[in-house]
Amino acid sequence: MNDLSTHPRRILGLDVGARRIGMAVSDLLGVTAQGIETLQRQNKRTDLARMKAVIEQYGIAEIVVGHPLRMSGEEGRQAEKIQLFAEDLRKHFGLPVHLFDERLTSVEANRLLRETDLSIEKRGKAVDRMAATLILQGWMDLRAAQAGRAGQG
Repeated sequence: MNDLSTHPRRILGLDVGARRIGMAVSDLLGVTAQGIETLQRQNKRTDLARMKAVIEQYGIAEIVVGHPLRMSGEEGRQAEKIQLFAEDLRKHFGLPVHLFDERLTSVEANRLLRETDLSIEKRGKAVDRMAATLILQGWMDLRAAQAGRAGQG
């Protein structure tokens, strides 16, 4: 019997754009994030089918989606689109889906990638994956900090 509920499960982080979706997964302990692939968007059905394969491959238990707030913290049209996308994920996969403030993650990803020897073309392909990694890592760090405070008080 292969009961996945007794095994640790991973978290999937997504940086959702109009043309690409950067993806990252947690380790089994939910401590570190690692970029996996970048999904070239095609259409809703194809995109969801590819994500389903990733969810099954990595044993994903929950999903974190970057929430593109304005620098003021206000929601714009893009943030509303991402909320609808997150709701589609919840309905389609039946998993918890969390939104995490992604302000500055693409800027940070570009900064980190500029420090590497990657060509501009390769950096462009890696930035979505790196942003997804930063989103997921930030969410896991925040959750661990909140759990630590709850345990102290």
